[in-house]
Amino acid sequence: MASQPTKGVLSRMLLRKTVEQVQRETEKSELKRTLGAWNLVFLGIGCIIGAGIFVRTGSAASLHAGPAVLISFVIAGIVCGLAGLCYAELSSTLPVSGSAYTYSYTTIGEFAAWIMGALLLLEYGLAASVVAVGWAGYVVSLLRDFGLVIPVALTGPTGHTVMQAVGNDLAPVLVNGAPVTYLFNLPAFLICMAMTALLVVGVSESAKVNNFIVAVKLTVIIAFILICGGFVIAHFDTLKSNWDPFIPAATGEDGKFGWGGILRAASIVFFAYIGFEAVSTAGQEAKDPKKDMPIGLLGSLAACTIIYILVSIVMTLIVNYKTLNVPDPVAVAVDALGPQWAWFAKLVKAGAIVGLTSVVLVLMYGQTRIFYTMARDGLLPRVFATVHQKFKTPWVNTILVGLITACAAAFFDINTLGDMTSVGTLAAFAIVCLSVIWLRKTHPEIPRGFKVPLFPILPGLGIVACIALIFTVEYRVLVFFGWYTLAAIILYFVYGMHNSRLAKGLDEEDGPDMGEYVAPVGTQP
Repeated sequence: MASQPTKGVLSRMLLRKTVEQVQRETEKSELKRTLGAWNLVFLGIGCIIGAGIFVRTGSAASLHAGPAVLISFVIAGIVCGLAGLCYAELSSTLPVSGSAYTYSYTTIGEFAAWIMGALLLLEYGLAASVVAVGWAGYVVSLLRDFGLVIPVALTGPTGHTVMQAVGNDLAPVLVNGAPVTYLFNLPAFLICMAMTALLVVGVSESAKVNNFIVAVKLTVIIAFILICGGFVIAHFDTLKSNWDPFIPAATGEDGKFGWGGILRAASIVFFAYIGFEAVSTAGQEAKDPKKDMPIGLLGSLAACTIIYILVSIVMTLIVNYKTLNVPDPVAVAVDALGPQWAWFAKLVKAGAIVGLTSVVLVLMYGQTRIFYTMARDGLLPRVFATVHQKFKTPWVNTILVGLITACAAAFFDINTLGDMTSVGTLAAFAIVCLSVIWLRKTHPEIPRGFKVPLFPILPGLGIVACIALIFTVEYRVLVFFGWYTLAAIILYFVYGMHNSRLAKGLDEEDGPDMGEYVAPVGTQP
């Protein structure tokens, strides 16, 4: 039985699962140590490359950094590296597979775990919405290539003006002198609901399918770099004007170009690195975690940073950065190659669609399992842990996650959704960095397969860097985040604190069996 909590609100908030408890919860799954450093590097590359580069790069360049978005990628990569080292230490110290939620529950306490669960809703739930919007952009573009046109009013965020490229700028589409606005994004809504249906019924991905998805994504990105890079070299004298100036002058508005814009763009392209967490969670399968984990984490981050820089160089030279504020910037760039490259443009868009479809599925899957874990802990209503008798999936919370994700994708613009996702993820990473410091102080005796070097400097820098990037986002997003966090805190005191199984002295019970789902490797954002 878990130890009974002492009286007092603060003691309740700091109530923690013991290391022994989380070890018991994972004893049934013994993992073999088969992954070497290079295995982890390639795992990281496959997991990191995805929706961020296909979707968010364009708006970061168009609205904030210009061609200097490549510097933003370097900054975001460094911040992720700091958080990644902390993830590596926790994954080698606590043999759990329950994500940062479980790390927080074991180190800082129940209240931090609750907040982490709320942040993970932003990281996974809204990230799925961002990817769905990007998926819709590539689908609309590809269908248009084949002469199939979805009514424009059904392809964008509610109430936003439809824009079109005019020279090197975007201008409103006018009908009878009045701007045309979107009703909602139908394709994005439909892909979310389709993935919800799959998750309710249960879906199993084979290793061959996993490898195919990774191969498609990497092939598309490498082909884009090589073919478009060759085009840039052949036409450099003409295209170099798109880099004049390389760092556009600041407009006076917060985060609009200049160095302020580069930092603002870093919080946007940060989305492109989120998948590195998959490397840290492989700590229990690494042959030599102390040696292999830092190589896997930093190696994959360095490789992806180089790839991202190359993509951003090619993209901002082929077309002017001002025209890239769209859900499908890679498609815009390949379309600019000319009609003789139409076949390549179709392949790139089809490859992006294949990869992004799986990303939506995996992100929604991750969110449903977080809700499931929290419900089993008593922090959410038990109905969220209800498993369908036939399909063996948590169908109630899957439907709820699907509806939230679909509605967000249908009615909100991709920049707002992406900023909310980045803020939630940055806050979660800051808590992970804090967890490392906390656990070092409270449990210095626990064996650690890997330790963050230069402790506590690097974890401290991770916290500062994450918080600093949070405050580069728009004020309205920070206001939303503040109200969202306040609502989560109130809900904890109203419901979670009084229904916690840990507070009642109950060990985690075995949950009902769920149909196995193996997340495709390399399908993170």
